[in-house]
Amino acid sequence: MLWHTKYMVFSERTIMDIEKEIEKVKENIHKHKLSIYDKIRNGHFECWYASEQLEYILNRTLKNLSLNDLPLRTRSKVVKEKICETLGYPLPKTFKKTHPRFIGQDFDTYIQKSNNLQIWNEDIAVNRRYVIMKVSSKNIIESVKVVTGDILAKLDTTGTLTQKYQATIRASDLQSELITNSDTDNILTLVHNTLIILDLTNNKPTEIPDINKIIPITFLFEKMKTLIGTSFEDTGKERERTRGDVLYKLVCRALGYKDYSDTGRFPDILHQLIEVKLQSSPTIDLGLVAPSSRAPLPIPAVNDIVIRHSDVRYLVFYAEINNNTVKLTNMYLTTGEKFFDRFPRFEGKVINKKLQIPLPKDFFIVASKE
Repeated sequence: MLWHTKYMVFSERTIMDIEKEIEKVKENIHKHKLSIYDKIRNGHFECWYASEQLEYILNRTLKNLSLNDLPLRTRSKVVKEKICETLGYPLPKTFKKTHPRFIGQDFDTYIQKSNNLQIWNEDIAVNRRYVIMKVSSKNIIESVKVVTGDILAKLDTTGTLTQKYQATIRASDLQSELITNSDTDNILTLVHNTLIILDLTNNKPTEIPDINKIIPITFLFEKMKTLIGTSFEDTGKERERTRGDVLYKLVCRALGYKDYSDTGRFPDILHQLIEVKLQSSPTIDLGLVAPSSRAPLPIPAVNDIVIRHSDVRYLVFYAEINNNTVKLTNMYLTTGEKFFDRFPRFEGKVINKKLQIPLPKDFFIVASKE
């Protein structure tokens, strides 16, 4: 049996683990007597719900909740009270108009009858979580999605958002460059013992990282060098995403994964904390989160270590495109922490106005078992 939403798939064993983790977080919130307005400090990450935990527990408790015949303000209050109860927080006397509303877990809530998400009076916060609830025509909550701001930004098709972070590749005579010969201090204790052959055939690229199954950046560099000189058919400028998919499959195969899988979320290969970039021009598009950001990724802690954006390894391939053929000519590898040491950045702007984001028709998928 599998429990799934649009972006997450868990085995029965993992569901049990997640439920235990949720109960532990809830107990810790009680223990430290936290309110929804108390930020989680570095030493209290045991009080933090990872996004997958948050989505799971809110789906379980909010689904089928009726909001019928409730005025808009009362409806919002009822939902917030239910969330407090679910997550183990005491009910505040009044809900303050803070940004975000749930400061402690860094998320805002949105109740949607339509697929037109409206965010008023503030920009999308790229690291913030957005808890989006789909209600039926009878005002019953059908499904809950938890996404980060960078995911919402990708869904914007109105032109209200522009690329925030970009960088450029400076020319080099080297075919391959290892920008830093060490992973970040934060994940050095998680990397694999290189004296043992690492077998990834039973793992998937989209799985949460495992302790001792993360390939050290120096060994990763040696594996990825073998792809230099590889050629494949060009899918055309209008299908740049497909080019990236071909490269992604090549990288997964070189790493030793048996199956190719992709969720479209950051980073591309979550199990190895690798973001893959294919460049045919010097400008690297990085989205709304800087590689050097120390903000946590919305995933569970690994061996009690909270993974940050800066811990992700950036694998950048440069390619020449001639006669309908893409040829990989150069390869660069670095941590997000050291990314801008090699690739100078320049920034665009995020427009500050009311944002209207049309959500895809399949955005809400009710959690189920099959």
